[in-house]
Amino acid sequence: MSSIFDDDYYIPQLRMAHIFPSAREAGEEGLLAYGGDLNPNRILKAYREGIFPWFNSDDPILWWSPNPRMLLYPKDFKTGKSFRRVLRNKGFEVKFDTNFEVVIHHCGEVPREGQVGTWLTKEMKEAYIELHHMGFAHSVETYYEGTLVGGLYGIAMGGGFFGESMFSLMPNASKVAIKALSNICVKKSYDFIDCQVETPHLIKWGARLVERDTFLDQLKETLTRSTDFGSWSDWSWEYTEE
Repeated sequence: MSSIFDDDYYIPQLRMAHIFPSAREAGEEGLLAYGGDLNPNRILKAYREGIFPWFNSDDPILWWSPNPRMLLYPKDFKTGKSFRRVLRNKGFEVKFDTNFEVVIHHCGEVPREGQVGTWLTKEMKEAYIELHHMGFAHSVETYYEGTLVGGLYGIAMGGGFFGESMFSLMPNASKVAIKALSNICVKKSYDFIDCQVETPHLIKWGARLVERDTFLDQLKETLTRSTDFGSWSDWSWEYTEE
């Protein structure tokens, strides 16, 4: 690996081998390497080490492990009175892995405050679609009157779900998707949903910031468990009053 110099430390450049620097040694911001490629096996290796790719279309591939890390422990999802009314009355339906490519397309196209363009490049989409075909990447989809209106996608490994992105075309649609995911994760005894970085919505929904070393310890433990490998299209979720 060669490197570039960034402020107070070197950022190594990845080559052909799927070898990453230790996530524990990254700066607080979390950038710890650049370059390499988006081979699905490299991406899986990154997730196993607490690392994920995130970059703009005009950047090199950048690899991150921020400190702290935003995690949602499934039992901690907050369901307020107004959202319970939404779940009871809005007629949302949730499906899994029936429309992955459309979900990832919407995640790349929906405008986001403060963001110009998209980090979901053509190569990123292709890599995660391949991971979906390999049985690691999954989508959670929210439908209203038969139309896809929101959802999310991410990677499942061991007892962890590693969220990548979500979208919403109508109010509450993405929140319904993550509510369904959290309920399924409780049912299947998942340890955490990795949300990567802090957002106000995630905090409101019950996610919390965890020190990176703590996250990496929990990651090592959760990867000792078996993975829900393959399609989740036969999974189902229906809201029941809590």
